[in-house]
This record gives sequence, structure tokens and C-alpha cells, in this order.
Amino acid sequence: MSVKPSVEEDLGQNLGLRPGQSLELLKELHILTREGRLNQDSRRKLKQVLHLFQFIEALLKELPPGAAPTLADHGAGKSYLGFIIYDLFFKALDAGQIYGIETRPELVQKSRELAERLGFARMRFLNLSVAESERATELPARIDVVTALHACDTATDDAIAFGLAKQARFMALVPCCQAEVAGVLRGGKALALARTPLAELWRHPLHTREFGSQITNVLRCLYLEAMGYQVTVTELVGWEHSMKNELILARYTGQKKRSAAERLRAMLGEFGLESLLPVRYARLGPVQGADHGPGSDSGSDSGSDPSPASA
Repeated sequence: MSVKPSVEEDLGQNLGLRPGQSLELLKELHILTREGRLNQDSRRKLKQVLHLFQFIEALLKELPPGAAPTLADHGAGKSYLGFIIYDLFFKALDAGQIYGIETRPELVQKSRELAERLGFARMRFLNLSVAESERATELPARIDVVTALHACDTATDDAIAFGLAKQARFMALVPCCQAEVAGVLRGGKALALARTPLAELWRHPLHTREFGSQITNVLRCLYLEAMGYQVTVTELVGWEHSMKNELILARYTGQKKRSAAERLRAMLGEFGLESLLPVRYARLGPVQGADHGPGSDSGSDSGSDPSPASA
């Protein structure tokens, strides 16, 4: 005799939720209405978060059995992502911690209150600036997973800087709007047009914005590769759900690619973006000489740091 699903189970199936996912949490996050309804905007938001969770879940499962995983949601905002990751993964564990890092104190306080109401005891919310988050004693020296969902403009760069400082084993990043590179391109447009026909790629304002966004993410990937990460770039969800749809997955291997560092510097020079080197890519250090020594691989540093996964 088949057991009839409960009202909550039936609603969860209709909404495409994971088994056991808390409807109360989704209501508290205002993704669901009190009646359990989901509007189109909330449906898109939930779909993006659940898709990103699937990628992050796979990374967390790569950690050694019995490990107490640590995850930092950088630029957490209202912490939709962190709460859902805790509900679907961390809640079932005996150990592990999620850290939500956010600069707006009112959002941090609301997240703390919600975590307390829900009994999510291993979630911590920290009101920290970018620089503070890298050296804060409230955070461990190493973080397993750093994630940032739709971190606007340079906030994705901030998350990368934090991940490098915390020797993150994995990073899962979904960039949002990006204006910094476009602003630099715009400022040097006249000189660039006189120097190279490639400047036609960003001569018109719309192209400046789109091209700047594309270059920004390419530079980020090169930087991660230069810092010892294997990088994969893919779509998060279908384009009908979000125009900001690029997912950057980085897995630390310790193999620092010199070729990536060299190409990053070359691209900065080619597009007149040299001013960003000390600001966004400070860990690259001085330009290496052409002679890398006997037996060295031009693709990676033979003296790379040990992988955090083996530490």
C-alpha cells in the first residue's frame, strides 16, 4: 500500500526542491510566500542557488572522509546561498562551519537572527571589510571552499584575494556586473585607437562594457591558474534565467602556471590595463626572467606550494 506524500513533500516536489529541503527556511528567506507560492523572480533565484549548490556539493564531497569542512560565502548579502548549503549539506554533518562575510551590518544581523531561529548553530556571520576578512581571527587560517554568487564589480576579485589568502582548496565564483576594466579601457580609448585596430572592439560604449566584462573574467582565470589552480569555466543555468551566468570553478593543485602569469601580464600591456597589476594581481610578483633553469616546465613552477588538500 503506497503512502500518500505529505503536503510539504507534495509542495517540495512541485517546486523542484531536494528531498528534505526546509520549506520554512525558504519562507524565512522570502523565496516562498507564507502560502508556499513562488513567483517568477524567486523561481529564477532559487534555480540559480540550487544549481550552484550542486557544483559546491561535488567539491565538498572531494574532501577527506570525516573532515570538518569549512566554507566562506564572500559578499554574502542576505545569505541565501549559505543558508541553503547548510540546510542541504552541513546540517546532516557532526562538524563543519559556514562563514558568511558581508560589509553591510544590517544584513549580517538579520542573518545571525535567522540562523538562531532555525538552529543552524554552525553558521557564523561576520561584518568585515575585504582587508579585514583576510586577517580576521574569527576565521580559520585555511578555508576549504570560497564562493561568491553574483558579487558585483570588483567583489569577485575580493573573493579571489580572500581565497588565495586563506589557501582555499576550491573556489566557486559567479561574477556579476563588472565596471573596473571598462572604466580603464574608456579612459585610454583615444590612445588605443591610434595604436591598434583592436581598440575597435571597445570603441562604442556598449562594446566597452561587454568587452570589459569578458576581459575581466579571462584575467581572473589566468590569475587563478598562475596561483596554482586548475580552472573550469561553464554556465551556471540557462541564459533565460540570468544574463550573469558564468561560473568559474577553481581547484587548487599547487602547479603554478608561468605561462598563465606571462599571458596575463601580456594582456594587461596589450589593452593598456597595466595599472591593475598591483591592485588586482599583486601576488604575481616581479616579472620572471626568460631563463627558467634546467628541467623547468614553462607551463608550471617546479617549486610550487604544497596543495592544501595534502596539508
